[in-house]
Amino acid sequence: MFSIRMNKVLQGFVWLMLTHRIVGYPMDCKEDQDGTRCPSISLDKLLDRIIQHAELIYRVSEESCTLFEEMYIPSSIRAQLSRGGNACSTRSVPGSKGEIQQISDKWLLHSTLVVIQSWTGPLQSLQITMDLYDNAPDGLLNKTKWMSTKLMNLEQGVTVLIRKMLNEDILVSDPSQNLTHFATQPNMVESVLTDYTLLTCFRKDAHRVETFLKLLKCRQSDRLSCFLY
Repeated sequence: MFSIRMNKVLQGFVWLMLTHRIVGYPMDCKEDQDGTRCPSISLDKLLDRIIQHAELIYRVSEESCTLFEEMYIPSSIRAQLSRGGNACSTRSVPGSKGEIQQISDKWLLHSTLVVIQSWTGPLQSLQITMDLYDNAPDGLLNKTKWMSTKLMNLEQGVTVLIRKMLNEDILVSDPSQNLTHFATQPNMVESVLTDYTLLTCFRKDAHRVETFLKLLKCRQSDRLSCFLY
């Protein structure tokens, strides 16, 4: 069993390193003289790169949850937590498919940014707590750090997208000012459960961001054919 887990960790780590080299940052471009970022990149290309970024973040979040479960969460406890209801919520963001379908492109973009910015601090805190684990595999630690870094890159990309589509300036958040206190749990069991809840909630919101962006992309071509399933 140990060798199987280690193989999974190594496979995940290799994949993580490969994607890190292949995929460019959405903000990997220079400013124009007037302060406009990515002046030469087309809107379609920028949106495609941001969607690709969001897809990778969601994929790594799924892998992180699976690895965390295998290492720390017994199957019986997973079942109890799943029956406990949905503890994940992001304020001021539409949740149902009907609500998402009806909102404008402007609010779709702003909702995407709200979700992203709500996670910059918690993911930084998760890195702190994961570093305190005695037996945390390197694959899990690297995925956690990767998600935190890539989320900040995604935030930058979305702010550029808002500037290009809506001609609005948005300030990028400072995660150091939003650190939550996940590292101050009274005991290890509660800390592990808190981290697990955080990971599963982030996975859901990462999928939500991916959905928002893909819906926005669809609307650029044929709004009438864009539906959520």
